[in-house]
Amino acid sequence: MSNSNQVPKAPLVIECNIEKTLDVLGGKWAFLVLRELFGGTRRFGELQRSIPAVSPRALTSTLRHLENKGVLERTVYPTVPVTVEYTLTPKGEDLHGIIKNMKLWAAKWT
Repeated sequence: MSNSNQVPKAPLVIECNIEKTLDVLGGKWAFLVLRELFGGTRRFGELQRSIPAVSPRALTSTLRHLENKGVLERTVYPTVPVTVEYTLTPKGEDLHGIIKNMKLWAAKWT
């Protein structure tokens, strides 16, 4: 007989650092955005020209995601038209080794 006063147990949550990292990196465009920003600060138009397959909407979404995760910072200059620049934060710079190793792995195995 079960006791109806029992509180159901919460599911066991195991934190996975790989999963957390993938959450920060977001979708497929994040890697290419990071690749460009490892070279220094870039404007939106520069990023779009260097990643021609990405739509402006997808690029905006990716940049917002990375900004919300603390990987990059957005600086707006009061010019006409408005100038917006993106720069990696120290958290974003720390991803350089991960991306570099992925590039080396792909060169070897694909």
